Amino acid sequence: MINKFNIKSQFDLLFEQLCLFCDELENAQIQSAVYFQLPPINKDQEDKAPTNINVKKYKGDEALNKIVSAYKDLFIEDKASSKVMMRHPGLLTINDFNNQLINRLKCVNEEKQKFKQLILEIPNNDARFEAVHSAIPSLITLASYRKIHSESTVPYSVRFTWMTKHATRTLSKDAALEMLSRSSNYSNPRMIDQQSWQALVEKEKIRVSSLNEKSKLRIRRPTRVSPEVNVRFTAQKRYHVSAALPFILFNPHPETKLGDLPNYEKNDNHPRKKAYNFLVDRIYLEKVD
Repeated sequence: MINKFNIKSQFDLLFEQLCLFCDELENAQIQSAVYFQLPPINKDQEDKAPTNINVKKYKGDEALNKIVSAYKDLFIEDKASSKVMMRHPGLLTINDFNNQLINRLKCVNEEKQKFKQLILEIPNNDARFEAVHSAIPSLITLASYRKIHSESTVPYSVRFTWMTKHATRTLSKDAALEMLSRSSNYSNPRMIDQQSWQALVEKEKIRVSSLNEKSKLRIRRPTRVSPEVNVRFTAQKRYHVSAALPFILFNPHPETKLGDLPNYEKNDNHPRKKAYNFLVDRIYLEKVD
């Protein structure tokens, strides 16, 4: 059985490795440091997708200090929002020919993964929340899971971009109808009255009910735009990872091209944007062909 002692012990191991990594980082042979500070999100902005984000760039020692703080940013403390996690895009290039930092970082990420696996063994979200915050008050659990991404070979480029992802869930026709039936009992401040709200939900249920019993449905809910790191070796060989934490390029080659994170501006007319024909716009419910 997972108890407070197990959770606290595993977190202490994680945080010890993280602190050792940050101490060694400050004494490492750093070639360059850049940190892209994003504006804080207050409670009024938690449920609103931003249409623009201004990025402030820091370099050198000031950037390194912010990067170290970013890796340790695991607690709520005095944050303006406890619902939306702060993201910390940045880039460190470091000489580490004896692999000391590379090995330490591997230990940090391993302890993060062990902590995540331990917490996910708790069967439901409410129980997890209670267990974690009883053992480690004010911890932002998802922040403690965040992997510190790095590259130790020689890429052609390391650049940044903004990515809008979707939270996807597949469900049956019956499950969709059950979800809509539950929502008809909710109160909705956007509606004039409860009767109008229920009438809207009934229309949604009729559209779903008209489908074939074997129809496959999917909810594709857009999430907040987030910064990503694009690592390219060739036109065909490339990958991207989250820039929620600063990226590290070990033993950088002088010809590797390094990019900045631009300001974000929402573009509703992007040529690659796909138009979705939702069965129920309100919950982003679509039929899967």
